[in-house]
Amino acid sequence: MKNSISFKVWGKYALFTDPITKVGGEKCSYHLPTYEAIKGVLKSIYWKPTLTWYVDKVRVMKPLRTQTKGTKPLNWGGGNSLAIYTFLHDVEYQVEAHFEWNEHRPELAKDRIDGKHFSIAKRMLEKGGRQDIFLGVRDCQAYVEPCEFGEGEGAYDAIEELGFCVMFHGFDYPDETGKTDEQGNESQEGEYRLHSRFWRAEMKKGVIEFPSPKQCTIKRFVRNMEPKDFDLGTNIQSVAELEVEL
Repeated sequence: MKNSISFKVWGKYALFTDPITKVGGEKCSYHLPTYEAIKGVLKSIYWKPTLTWYVDKVRVMKPLRTQTKGTKPLNWGGGNSLAIYTFLHDVEYQVEAHFEWNEHRPELAKDRIDGKHFSIAKRMLEKGGRQDIFLGVRDCQAYVEPCEFGEGEGAYDAIEELGFCVMFHGFDYPDETGKTDEQGNESQEGEYRLHSRFWRAEMKKGVIEFPSPKQCTIKRFVRNMEPKDFDLGTNIQSVAELEVEL
């Protein structure tokens, strides 16, 4: 099955928020992109609930630089407040990723047409994505284009290894995990839950090799969450109809 793509994503700013800095409202970015943020880029390029994107590798192409800016985030009660955010400045990454069928969506089994989803994903990548691309938050607009992973010279190619301690990896949504126990492991006797994942990040010669969600052992329960209902012909088009429209 053809299911792998590689691309370049770049932008003036990025904000991969460290959860610890959310408490006081003064957000600060991780130095590395999170798995969840890159997965968001992939879903903006092309996504259907029939499939699940997996981030394999990310290559850091430009030096890690930060810039602090004053912002006016929205308050829950209305209006704006003043805050200082620390962004990554002038970023560029190469990404290698693949998709697999979402086995927790048996109702969409007829939409698993080998080759068609891959063709549409490649076409959307060549057009710069199906939706707006952003890095971490919507304030950080970004752009994508196809590339060969590993081409060109990266800023950290000569550095053997850099460690970044424990970082946020992503969320386990019930749409992609099914029922889980309190520790976040799949269980038919469990409930539909949302968990957050963490991992011990490291970069070797400029490349971050992400573990798969199932390989992450550090998980925290967030809340119960019901998966969204989808039905071919009702609230989702088949891939054949989508391809004709394109």
